[in-house]
Amino acid sequence: MSLPSVDEHAQKLPLEFADEHESLKITGFWMFLVTDVLIFASLFSTYAVFHNSVAAGPTADQLFKMGPVLLETLLLLTSSFTIGLGIYAMRKGQVRALMAWTFLTILLGAGFVTTEIHDFVSFAALHATWHTSAFLSAFDILVGTHGAHVTFGIFWAVTLLFQLKKHGITERTARKIYTFSLYWHFLDIVWVFIFTFVYLNGKLG
Repeated sequence: MSLPSVDEHAQKLPLEFADEHESLKITGFWMFLVTDVLIFASLFSTYAVFHNSVAAGPTADQLFKMGPVLLETLLLLTSSFTIGLGIYAMRKGQVRALMAWTFLTILLGAGFVTTEIHDFVSFAALHATWHTSAFLSAFDILVGTHGAHVTFGIFWAVTLLFQLKKHGITERTARKIYTFSLYWHFLDIVWVFIFTFVYLNGKLG
């Protein structure tokens, strides 16, 4: 029995892995995510140290409202599902379906960011800003950094839609969509930790 040729093996790989050059870029993106893990780990550690340092400001239990937080969680986790469906459509070569799922992911991400901004504005109206206490400084930086990542991801996804419209599904656009999905799933995982460690712990702790 003859072994499959290199070309036959490449044809069996997903498009984003079929080209060695594009595949190496995916490996490099995993290394970038590792650096982001270290950044968020340091922010979580800082919050763990200062979450009880409320000075004369409100405590987490007084400040947090779970309604908006649950909405944010629903929006972001649903967006993780929709980009997963987008990857499935990409593997099937369905460019219109891929663009539709990516667009829906953008809308859900925008809903998340809008809700989060509303939360921050409502906190500021109560004079609960990062100047108020060490707790709020650590909270604003941690949650704000995550929100900034989501905002960047939204703009990134918009550029990908234009590229898909112009070039369709190629080895290059497939790699870009795939790395974006890795980034988006990573942000969802970070949010699960924020939801559990910051918000739930703040209300129940």
